[in-house]
Amino acid sequence: MDADHPSAATTQTRLSGEPVTAPIAVTATATATSALLEASGVSVRFGGLHALDDVDLAVPAGEITGLIGPNGAGKTTMFNVLTGLITPSSGRVGLDGDDITRWPPHRRGRAGIARTFQRLELFVRMSVEDNLVAAWEACHPGAVLGRGRAERRRKVSQVMEMLDLWRIAGLQAGVLPTGQGRMVELGRALCTDPRVLLLDEPSSGLDAAETARFCEVLRTVAGAHGSGEPAVLLVEHDMSLVMEVCDHITVLDFGRRIACGTPAEIRADPSVRAAYLGETDVA
Repeated sequence: MDADHPSAATTQTRLSGEPVTAPIAVTATATATSALLEASGVSVRFGGLHALDDVDLAVPAGEITGLIGPNGAGKTTMFNVLTGLITPSSGRVGLDGDDITRWPPHRRGRAGIARTFQRLELFVRMSVEDNLVAAWEACHPGAVLGRGRAERRRKVSQVMEMLDLWRIAGLQAGVLPTGQGRMVELGRALCTDPRVLLLDEPSSGLDAAETARFCEVLRTVAGAHGSGEPAVLLVEHDMSLVMEVCDHITVLDFGRRIACGTPAEIRADPSVRAAYLGETDVA
């Protein structure tokens, strides 16, 4: 179940960060031909409930793609489909041209799909640095036996520097405030050398300064490998963050895709305002 979404008044303010003029036609797909990760016609049914209904989603290389929608729209279900925790009733999931619809989660992880969760998932009794080391070792065969130590040191050091974690490297993860914990969780994901990074409400619990810092980090992370990887898929209720960092946005409502386009297009789309604000006349 998705986390609580902002009140209608808050969402209206954030969605209207720029003046809304005439509605703009929303692009049917977001650069689908260059998608590194994509879902095509995905449906998920739980008994008679359609959690997802014929949804398309494209995550292009080198870009930050937003996935937004009201509470219960199907965002977390889509994340679970993409990571292999749920097998869709119909449709296809592809990674760089390969059909991974039936791949189990561990195989997708080894192929380069990394995910963070709404609730922090850290090794609370381990230090910050050891959390990152453990993540690197988990995705490199033989690492726990000491193989690749030089590469491990290089990668962990690089991520610690990028996320400004050296100052808390020796602290136990369990004593960290939420903002620092989010950065550690992101660092663990980055240490797996992801091709696609799925972030599930990463700004939850962050204050304004921490959110601004997180925006900077996301821009640095996306496409940092030079080959357009990792691509980033972001589920987030903070519309100001989404509109600031995302290149393209897909909007879900009641399990269906109702819009897809640039932040400017999404701001101006009447179906999006109706879904968030309950407007019946948005002409």
